[in-house]
Amino acid sequence: MNNQKQQKPTLTGQRFKTRKRDEKERFDPTQFQESIVQGLNQTGTDLEAVAKFLDASGAKLDYRRYAETLFDILVAGGMLAPGGTLSDDLTRTEFCLFTASEDLETMQAYAQVFNKLIRRYKYLEKGFEEEIKKLLLFLKGFTESERNKLAMLAGILLANGNISASILSSLFNENLVKEGVSAAFAVKLFKSWINEKDINSVAASLRKVGMDNRLMELFPANKRSCEHFSKYFTDAGLKELSDFARNQQSIGARKELQKELQELMSRGETLKDIIAYVREEMKKTSISEQTMIGIVWTSVMSAVEWNKKEELVTEQAIKHLKQYSPLLKAFTSQGLSELTLLLKIQEYCYDNIHFMKAFQKIVVLLYKADVLSEEVILKWYAESHVAKGKSVFLEQMKKFVEWLKNAEEESESEEEEAD
Repeated sequence: MNNQKQQKPTLTGQRFKTRKRDEKERFDPTQFQESIVQGLNQTGTDLEAVAKFLDASGAKLDYRRYAETLFDILVAGGMLAPGGTLSDDLTRTEFCLFTASEDLETMQAYAQVFNKLIRRYKYLEKGFEEEIKKLLLFLKGFTESERNKLAMLAGILLANGNISASILSSLFNENLVKEGVSAAFAVKLFKSWINEKDINSVAASLRKVGMDNRLMELFPANKRSCEHFSKYFTDAGLKELSDFARNQQSIGARKELQKELQELMSRGETLKDIIAYVREEMKKTSISEQTMIGIVWTSVMSAVEWNKKEELVTEQAIKHLKQYSPLLKAFTSQGLSELTLLLKIQEYCYDNIHFMKAFQKIVVLLYKADVLSEEVILKWYAESHVAKGKSVFLEQMKKFVEWLKNAEEESESEEEEAD
């Protein structure tokens, strides 16, 4: 047995000496602020030099710990107290976003500074987004010019994907909304965003974070209407945004209507009552018959748990559609509505693979039920079909279309004989 004391493991390696001054600069908030302010005072309005200074300083300053301080200085020139006023007792600089020129070109250059900084120090991404949310809550504490600059910068950053559209939730703050600050800020922000990209970029970003249906919240409850929103933003030169919001509200209303229709069907309401309800909704929401037949079709097809077996689903579909054909007939009084329905059937049968072989039988059923006319079926066959499953469905319909054409020719010759 070895009675010698077992040696404890030791760590070996090079030891680095850290100067006390560096440690203080790294972990003391006052020293951190002074370092950033001093650097900005030296670089002045040269934004390329600012970007280089920030890049180099990240190696010796603790950006992770003092992200809020860093962004406050870059935006407002010093540390911000709650409400948006500058703290009097701390060092500040005159070289920041709020003292820059109020024009798009300068704001684009500032956006580049933030973009480079966050690309270099990726961990600042979340802190920067939190900073923007905070700044939006402080809007009342800023001057109109400072708000305008912040709005333009935010629009550019949103367009370039540097921040998420979720930051807009700060604009729904009750005090900002009540005093009209939110709506005025939104005008500048969306103008700058659309100037960088387009309304499609705006729409995609808003949808991604569920903000597409919340824009009405920029106004107080008593002004939260599509008409008021549309007038406000159209007058401000943002017709694309008001059209987008109108369309979103219309989509929302259609979804609600579809949900209600499915409820009525599942409760077993009479077709007469369902038709009356749909007609009333059409009047209230100014939905066209073409749009309505699409909603009705989707509701009818969503009201059933479909069989997964192809051979059984056709039989099930025919039985179901026979029952609801009077409902479909009520909203196909125009040729265009019939064609819309036929295209919806084509898309549905293509998207739901078990229905691929059911297409022809569904069309024939609706022809016999007087929902689809021969003119519309022939027009669809000749030119109006869509690409989805085109070859399969045209082949299925071939014999029936030939029969329709022959019946039409016979009818014409009978009429000529009668004359």
